[in-house]
Amino acid sequence: MDDPLLAPTLPELRRRSGLKWRLFGDGVLPLWVAEMDVLPPEPVVRAVTQAVALGDTGYPWARDYIEAVAGFARRRWDWELEPDRARLVPNVMLGISEVLRLLTDAGDAVVVNCPVYPPFYAFVRNLGRRVVEAPLTAEGRLDLTTLAAAFGEARRGGGRAAYLMASPHNPTGVVHTAQELTAAGELAAAHGVRVVVDEIHAPLVHAPHRFVPYLSLPVGSVAFSVFSASKGFNLAGLTSAVAIAGEDSAGELAAMPEEVAFGASHVGSIAQAAALQEGDEWLDALLGGLDRNRLLLRDLLAEHLPEVGYRVPEGTYLAWLDCRALGLGDDPAAFFREHAKVALSPGPDFGTGGAAHARLNFATSPAVLTEAVERMATTSPLAR
Repeated sequence: MDDPLLAPTLPELRRRSGLKWRLFGDGVLPLWVAEMDVLPPEPVVRAVTQAVALGDTGYPWARDYIEAVAGFARRRWDWELEPDRARLVPNVMLGISEVLRLLTDAGDAVVVNCPVYPPFYAFVRNLGRRVVEAPLTAEGRLDLTTLAAAFGEARRGGGRAAYLMASPHNPTGVVHTAQELTAAGELAAAHGVRVVVDEIHAPLVHAPHRFVPYLSLPVGSVAFSVFSASKGFNLAGLTSAVAIAGEDSAGELAAMPEEVAFGASHVGSIAQAAALQEGDEWLDALLGGLDRNRLLLRDLLAEHLPEVGYRVPEGTYLAWLDCRALGLGDDPAAFFREHAKVALSPGPDFGTGGAAHARLNFATSPAVLTEAVERMATTSPLAR
């Protein structure tokens, strides 16, 4: 199968009406929000077309989607997901919010590894919980020392606490190993902190790295994960997700209000189930294209912007760029958007460790990626 990243041309992409292509206008190359420049897998197109033709646009039926997730997990990760321990939720972040409602109360702490996906901060605070940061290592990996300090702070004064983890990590693209996940989980348990894992980027892991479902580990028996096919198959506009409980947490998940599932899209569930059941060939072709792009980005930066720090990500289609040497201040994304007409995600939004950084989405064609880096290079202060 051909690389899905080669299919849409730039003029075709500019006909799209979503946030990515409308927010900054036609002159800007949008490499910011986590949305890929691809066409959907053929099974998704077929399933959605048939559903609309049948008028199958009512309320969602959770079981089919959950069983599709379980089948995908079995094939791709050799993990047996028990459907009875999964609940349909509208999307990953709303699912995480509902799980945090089960595990914490207003005023309780939620620990996050910064820099991290900005909605972790917004959703936690909107729930009335407080964020406690546990910075990653300089290499972007989990740091048991900062985690221990954060867990201690989270439990200080009583109350309950949770640890919200991104696996694979956004924005660094680190794929946590079984050993790292186990060590973090054991540390959380020792401090009485419950673990919730955002696994939305799980399908997007580059060889030789391998995604490890947190709930497949012994420490996962008292944890929760939330998953969706939306990132792996570019279906953010066809929303649906599942919250999954570890073996010893099923009773807590059963307390989640039934009406939570009403926010999921039935057509979204159909689309994602089709992708998970029949999209393996498409996904493998996509991973090949992303692998080439992450290495192309390395070479482009080495040639045009050697001052920018970049570690080739182990997973996701996101690049975390260290722009401190460019002298562009805390938000280099603002400079590149104004002067190079390239939109990146602002590093400060990702919390501590994000200043003077920017996140770049390389899930686009090699031609667009090349043009973007060349634009950035010609406007860099060091090029003048």
